[in-house]
Amino acid sequence: MIRIFLAIVAMLGAVSSAARADMAQYTLDPTHTAVYFTVDHIGFAKTLGIFTEIEGRFSYDVDTQDLGDVAVTIQSASVNTFNEARDGHVRNQDFLHVSEHPQITFVASGGTPTDDTSGTVTGDLTILGVTVPVTLDVTLNKVADYPFGHQKEVLGLSMKTTINRSDFGMDYAVANGLVGDEVAINIETEAIRAE
Repeated sequence: MIRIFLAIVAMLGAVSSAARADMAQYTLDPTHTAVYFTVDHIGFAKTLGIFTEIEGRFSYDVDTQDLGDVAVTIQSASVNTFNEARDGHVRNQDFLHVSEHPQITFVASGGTPTDDTSGTVTGDLTILGVTVPVTLDVTLNKVADYPFGHQKEVLGLSMKTTINRSDFGMDYAVANGLVGDEVAINIETEAIRAE
């Protein structure tokens, strides 16, 4: 019985590996990828910020909607809130502490489709060295060969989620309400299929 069980496990592993091998590899196009966020400022309005240095990759099968090996890295110091003084504050230890934590990462092993063009991806988001599970709502906008330049297949994706920054130990100005705890995150990207 043990030999039969081990044989079944090995067979399932081989099937999973074969399915993963059939997935195409995609890389985020840095010139067409934006990660931006909004956070409440004293209840008056939301402040906008954007990260400008992002790289990432994932595996995906357009036909089966299988997703795997999602890995995204954001350079923390690339944050831009369109105000030099505020950018300096966001980079210091009150918020992103970029000298100690230069990268923000998101890693996921799969996703759950809800229909042909939408679904969710749950993975591990690491900020300030703290890792928290986060679920992204994902919309597949378009799959097509790029009309010029590289002319490779491109996936156009829109994603969104919300996090509480206090979950990552970023407590500055939460208790007194000067800066909101909840951060709304949006991601727009074009992902290019590898050769």
